Amino acid sequence: QVHLVESGGGLVQAGGSRRLSCAFSGRTIDDYDVGWFRQAPGNERAYIGGISWSGDNTYSADSVKGRFTISRDIALNTVYLQMDSLRPEDTAVYYCAGRVYKRPMEDPYYDNWGRGTQVTVSS
Repeated sequence: QVHLVESGGGLVQAGGSRRLSCAFSGRTIDDYDVGWFRQAPGNERAYIGGISWSGDNTYSADSVKGRFTISRDIALNTVYLQMDSLRPEDTAVYYCAGRVYKRPMEDPYYDNWGRGTQVTVSS
């Protein structure tokens, strides 16, 4: 049974940076595509990016392209979301998710979820 735990959320000023972590346990990240999602109050959860099981393919939504970067450390079994040039509209709960059945990276279907971490961007 895979277990995902997000960390790194908090309060950050607009224009600042934050790095979120998604720690896997129970399975190794190179068995999984890993995605990042976010959900702001009153909005549906949105897929913002992902990295493939091989690390060779990534996807970024237009809303974060050029500002957010996904990477991973296989030795630490952790996937990261580096967020730069943050805006107040980036305020949301951020979730990581994994899937063992491979799909195109722009496909938002994932079936293993963490509990999320809150990121608040102040203006």
